[in-house]
Amino acid sequence: MTLFLNSASDLAVRKAAETLREWQHDRQGLGVALVYGPVSAEDRLYHSKCPVAQRSVTALSEALDDIGARWKVLNPCEPDFIMELATYDVVLSNLHGPYGEDGRLQGLLDYLRVPYCGSGVGASAVAADKILCKRVMLSLGVPTPGWWVWFGDAFNWNGRPVMVKPPFGGSSVGMSLIRDQADLPRALSDAAGEEGDAVLVEDYLTGVPLTVGLLELPGGAVVVFPPLTTEATEADFYDADTKLDVDSRGTVAVRAAELPPEVLDKVNEHARTLWNGLGLRGSARVDFVLTEDGEPYALEVNSTPGMSRDSNFVVGAAMVGLTHTDVVLAMLHEALTRPPYDVPLPTPAFSSVTPTREAAVSP
Repeated sequence: MTLFLNSASDLAVRKAAETLREWQHDRQGLGVALVYGPVSAEDRLYHSKCPVAQRSVTALSEALDDIGARWKVLNPCEPDFIMELATYDVVLSNLHGPYGEDGRLQGLLDYLRVPYCGSGVGASAVAADKILCKRVMLSLGVPTPGWWVWFGDAFNWNGRPVMVKPPFGGSSVGMSLIRDQADLPRALSDAAGEEGDAVLVEDYLTGVPLTVGLLELPGGAVVVFPPLTTEATEADFYDADTKLDVDSRGTVAVRAAELPPEVLDKVNEHARTLWNGLGLRGSARVDFVLTEDGEPYALEVNSTPGMSRDSNFVVGAAMVGLTHTDVVLAMLHEALTRPPYDVPLPTPAFSSVTPTREAAVSP
């Protein structure tokens, strides 16, 4: 049974932080592959628009320097990516969306027998698939807004505002808030993309957006950060442009959510249920909306939270006394103390030249 801590467990959290810092002393020169590159639409957007100083990879690089790690940013778009992965002690992924956050990278690392931070294949795949994750929420008894799946056929809209969401990816990329039926066809088409994916159409509930981070500490205890509320001051919702904040205009306000005890208990209970029910590990963030009647509804689960200095996850960690470096240490500790995924597979062998797929199939 998972032991969950909260902001009232300050002594336990402080002891865990001390354990992490002691563990760090024996890990000087630890080889860390920091995986980052423009693979998914979400990561391509960040790579092209987000200022370098605001990127998670920048903050993570600084934390790894603080730890004394031997690290390198590995771009999964480079031909030697897989061969280089196998030379490091542990992988810290900063990829989001398809191929990085959906279980595929995790499966590769399991095969290579390289420890990695965060959730495994199953939990990553379910959390990344918004439609599948909604079904799991229902099975776990976690309230979530009403929803439908659009498969490209006719859609009978009831006239109430809806959020149209692509099934994969984060940072609100491709999402639309629809209030007028005339805007619905284009939103569905944009969310489906070129591959014509199924689209999640979700009831738009007005209320207070909440986000709750969870971090696994030494010994397996999981600290649940205090809920934060995010308010977009110049947008209808917390969309991609607001999250990027390219011009550093501060168009989103993030602060501790002031919740009645009974509401806080519900939010924390749902976050704990999703952690255990999905089999998450390492770190995660759960997003909610709190309606006017005091009911929290889960929106989605992020198995690879953003780790920039000002990210919601890092702000939440600071509220329980954990620094950015403490969080990175906790993630590395969980990865390196987890029992290895060890099955009778051949040890991968790499040649000095890695042929590309195009070269392999060319005449």
